[in-house]
Amino acid sequence: MESSAAIRVENAVKVYGNQTVLDHVSLEIRSGEICGIVGRNGSGKTVLFKSICGFTPLTEGRITVGDKVIGKDVDMPDRVGAIIENPGFLNNYSGYKNLKFLAMIRKRIGKEEIHRAIKKVGLDPDSKKWVGKYSLGMRQRLGLAQAIMENPDILILDEPMNGLDNQGVEDMRKMLLEQRDQGKTILMASHNPADIDILCDVVYEMDQGVLRERK
Repeated sequence: MESSAAIRVENAVKVYGNQTVLDHVSLEIRSGEICGIVGRNGSGKTVLFKSICGFTPLTEGRITVGDKVIGKDVDMPDRVGAIIENPGFLNNYSGYKNLKFLAMIRKRIGKEEIHRAIKKVGLDPDSKKWVGKYSLGMRQRLGLAQAIMENPDILILDEPMNGLDNQGVEDMRKMLLEQRDQGKTILMASHNPADIDILCDVVYEMDQGVLRERK
């Protein structure tokens, strides 16, 4: 495998019953680029993202992240931060406590890194406000903080701008471009054409499980 490929999807097929959700999808994402995928709801984007993260096993094909084959070398890729569907948090705890609980799973980071990530997405790490009282946009910001807090090499973001107001979208675009400038690889899906045009180095379209590069 070429060293420049951060993610490689080869002939990926996912079938549920008699429905083919991924139809021989192949994709290569180079290190340090932002790759965008556009498509209607139900086109297969989320299933592809879940498969790359190791949450959904393929029916056929292979996914390699870094130099590890998902489901063979490792169950889930290392050094990956992700938002897929709505971020799930414990409603009766603050944003900081939620991220602290999650950080305890892998024990890689402490209070300083969690605080830094929360500040980076425009939230107050010292706020005692329960996540159950958060707006949709605040929950989305916290989800992004969770995705970046362990300083992953790869970000996989399914509709990362969901629920954000115009200022929030501007803040997140700036943050994602900074992540890319630091050498991160980003795979994202967005319904907003402006997000794709502003952020992405390469764009693919997905329709009924078929992926094609947009020229």
